[in-house]
Amino acid sequence: QVQLVESGGGLVQPGGSLRLSCAASGSIFSINFVGWFRQAPGKERELVARITSSGSTNYAGSVKGRFTISRDNAKNTMDLQMNSLKPEDTAVYYCYVEGYGWGQGTQVTVSS
Repeated sequence: QVQLVESGGGLVQPGGSLRLSCAASGSIFSINFVGWFRQAPGKERELVARITSSGSTNYAGSVKGRFTISRDNAKNTMDLQMNSLKPEDTAVYYCYVEGYGWGQGTQVTVSS
């Protein structure tokens, strides 16, 4: 069973940056849909960003221009660079790989 392990979460001040990483124990080379979701307390899990095997990306409107998703098929990793963070970005962030499922989640807290 392929495992997904996220890292890089933490506490950051508004306007700061964080970089999340997701490492898969299996190959993601041929998998089209990989992405990041987040879930804030009392809210449903929502798609933040996704990237296809060809490199096409989609972002939620609330993060467009601030977040950047990338993938490295050779290393079986996926990253989410988050800049200009806002308090409303506070949530548990999950990576998702089609066919493999979800990571365990990493907490991102944006607060002064």
